[in-house]
Parts: sequence; C-alpha cells; structure tokens
Amino acid sequence: MNKTYTSHKKIKAKKTLYRSLLATLFCLIANPLFSYQQPAQAQTDAYCRLSPEAIATKENLRQAVLTGNKEVEKQYQDILIKHGREVNNCRLRNWPRTQGIWLRLYPCDARPGEIDRILDHVVNKGYNQVYIEAFYDGQVLLPAANNPTVWPSVLRVPGYENVDLLAESLKKSGVRGLRSYAWVFTINFGYTYSQLPNRQQALARNGKGQTTLDVIPDNASLHNQLGASHAFHTFIDPYSPEARQDYAVMINEVLKRRPQGVLFDYVRYLRGVGPDSVADQVKDLWVYGEASKKALLQRAKNEAGKELLTRFLDKGYVTSGDISAVSYRETPKWQNFFSPATTASATGRLPKGGSGRQVWELSVAHAAQGILDFLKVATKPVKQKGLSAGAVFFPGGNKRVRDNGFDSRLQPWDQFPSSMEWHPMSYGICGDRNPSCIVAQVERVVSMAPNGVAIIPAIAGMWGQPFTGRPSLEIQMQAIRRATPQINSISHFSYGWQNVEETRERKSCRL
Repeated sequence: MNKTYTSHKKIKAKKTLYRSLLATLFCLIANPLFSYQQPAQAQTDAYCRLSPEAIATKENLRQAVLTGNKEVEKQYQDILIKHGREVNNCRLRNWPRTQGIWLRLYPCDARPGEIDRILDHVVNKGYNQVYIEAFYDGQVLLPAANNPTVWPSVLRVPGYENVDLLAESLKKSGVRGLRSYAWVFTINFGYTYSQLPNRQQALARNGKGQTTLDVIPDNASLHNQLGASHAFHTFIDPYSPEARQDYAVMINEVLKRRPQGVLFDYVRYLRGVGPDSVADQVKDLWVYGEASKKALLQRAKNEAGKELLTRFLDKGYVTSGDISAVSYRETPKWQNFFSPATTASATGRLPKGGSGRQVWELSVAHAAQGILDFLKVATKPVKQKGLSAGAVFFPGGNKRVRDNGFDSRLQPWDQFPSSMEWHPMSYGICGDRNPSCIVAQVERVVSMAPNGVAIIPAIAGMWGQPFTGRPSLEIQMQAIRRATPQINSISHFSYGWQNVEETRERKSCRL
C-alpha cells in the first residue's frame, strides 16, 4: 500500500510540475519582450541585413517616440541594442567581419528623430561601422556657438547654434553598436579657406602662381569626370605652418566629440584633368607656395645647389649653361633626401643622371614628402589618444606616368604608416556586370602594402543593382573576396548614393 501511494504521489507531482512549466512557457511567449531574446539568425540574412518585420517594428517605435509617447522610449532603446547585437553577431559569422558606410550629414538632420532614422537605416543594412563626415567642403560639423576653427559650421541656422550634430551622431551610433569614426578632408581645406585674406600664403601654388581654384573651373563635365564639385576645393601648401595650426585646432575639436577613430581623406594634391592629370615638369607641381618653396631650397647643401634649384624653379628647366655657371666654384649638392614613393631607387640617394634630372626628381620627392609630413602632424593627436587613424587614397595616385611624369595627385600612399588603416578607394568603372578593374585596384594595394597593414577597400555603388557604371555591391564584394581572401573588412561609398532621393530631400529642405 505504501509503495502504491508513493507512486501516485510522484505521478501527481510530475503532472503539477509539467503544468507549471507549460504555464511559464506560455507567459514567456505571450510577453512581447520575449521576441527581443530570439537568436540573431532569425533576424538577419546572409549580408547581415535585418528582416522587414524587425525593421518595421523598430520604425513604429521610433515614430511613437516622436509623438511624445514616453512608455515606448525604453522599448525603442531596447530594440536598438538588440538589433546592434544581432548585426554584430552576424558579422562575426559572415564575411566581411567589418562592413562600414560613409555618411555625410546636413543641416536638416537636426530635425527631431532624423539622426535616429538615418542610423537605424545603417544598422538595418548590416553595417557595423559608420564614417561620419566631420570636415568637408570648407565646413565643420561643429555647433555654431562652439566653433573655434577658421571654418564655418555646417549648421548655421538661427536657433540651432548649440546643436552638435557630430557629438549626437557619434553617441547614437554607440547605442546601436556601431563603431563610429570621424571622416575629415586633409589637404583640401575648401573654398571658404581660400577667401580668408590672412591665409593666402597658406594656399598651394604651382609654377604659374595659380591656386587650385584658378586651375579648374567648376562645370558639369568636370563633375562627371571627377565625381565632385571643384567649386568647394582649395588645396593648401602642406608645408605651411599656418595651415597645420588651423588643421590641428579642427582635429582637436573633433576629438572632443569622442569618435572611435579618424579617417583622413584628400591626403594628396589636386587631380588635374586631361593633359594636366600628369605632372611632368616642375611648374606643374604645387611647390611654389611660400613655405614649400622655402623648404625645397633648404634641401640644398651648398650655394651652388641652391642656385641651381632656384633657376630650375624660376625657368622650369636648367641648361648645361646653368649647370656650368653654378658649378665653377663647387659641385651642386643636395640633401640625401628621397621619397621611395616617387622614384624607383631604394638607396636613399637621388637617381643617377644629370643635374637637371636630379633637381626634377628632388622637386617631385619634396612635393610628395609634404603630403607625408602633413599626415604625420595631422594624425599625432589621434594617436596620442590611442584611437584608430586611417588614410583614404586612390590606388593609382602614386603612379609614375611614362618615364618622366607622375600622377598629378602625387599621393604617396605606399609610404603611409603601416600602423594606420589603409582605405583604398576602389572606384573603377568597367561595366554594370564587370568588377575586374575594381578588383585590380584592390590587388595593387595588397601587392604593395607591408605585412600586417589593415586594408579596408572602399567600393562605390548600390545594393542589388548597378550604379554609375559599376556592378552591384554584392557582385563587387564577391569578386574582391575571391581575388583577395585575406581582405576581411570593406566599406561602401556612400549612404547618399544608396539613398539618392532621400539625400536630395535632406540637402534641400529648410529648417
């Protein structure tokens, strides 16, 4: 009897426990927060993009917050964190591990909820990094009431003087699990800088006394060739102490907003058009600015060397008569100065050949060294804070052209510090279905980069369709992965190109 009674008692207890577990499970399923704990796999696709249902749920919450519904604020914050984790977990399982996007903000992004909407869209598309443009077209993304730089603020609308779009976007990126960088122009200081009366000596000048604004007019055909408006471009003399100081003030202000890294763009000279895309004589070089010319002449080790350099800069060439005239007392000598980015030798000496060839190679090396020196100065405060620094460049910007010429951009990217991230802009155009020229650009960088450099190609285009003569992003990425499997990070230029109509409205609206 006791055994039978005990057996019935155990059965009854098991049934009670079973009912309790079922009730608990039912409550969990009925609870809307339960959906926030589902595995990431159910929410993302192969490219780590969120499902339409997840996107709609989040957008509904965002709009509810805008109506003043305090009860949904926590739900919105919770889903932001959840989606960020899902995308980051997905990126750990899928190629590429890092997928970034380039983002420019406009004054109208100060509208309530607008930055939230934009950054939600970034996460929805599977990105885990965002590069927010903080200095571009001669403007800074700083509040007008707290802008100690020489450049005007992007947001200059009365009543919005204290709105800090950079700080807000960086902070909100972090909430979403996005690693956020500030993206800044470097040698291109913008049109507004060219209009400062006390900064004329800081502008880059060629052998005709022209600034970069004088060389290329802004028109539609140039926009199509170069993909940018030259009306906003003004390149500075990288040797100018005034330009370096102005830039340092801007960088330090950007760093106060606490980005996780800084990407330096336009680390080069202006790209000419047509025949001017090749620099093959000294007067093509941007070494005639006050500081640059002075520094170049100081590379002479004796008076004969200085005199020959002076004649070369003034006339654009030297003759055997010039060489004889300066050599009657001593042989012209220069520093053992040399930039491997611009010549084929690796000895630290000027190339063999006559003095005329030597002063040409010296002038080119001097121009390229100005870029490297400016980059070193610009990145110093970033590195001092232990933050990531990256350089953005064109894979073809360091090429020799024929025997005596160079790409006019003189971008010595193969001499950029290996401690920096390298972001090659692989924007080749070879057809809607053909990514071969894009892949070739990435391969060139990989072949020339030192071991251990983080290479993060930037490609241009749209998801699911060709754009401006380039294949879809999917086709480009698959081709890069096949050709260079060691690449595990990539970025897409840009948010604006992926959302053309939306960006047009953001640019043209009025607060």
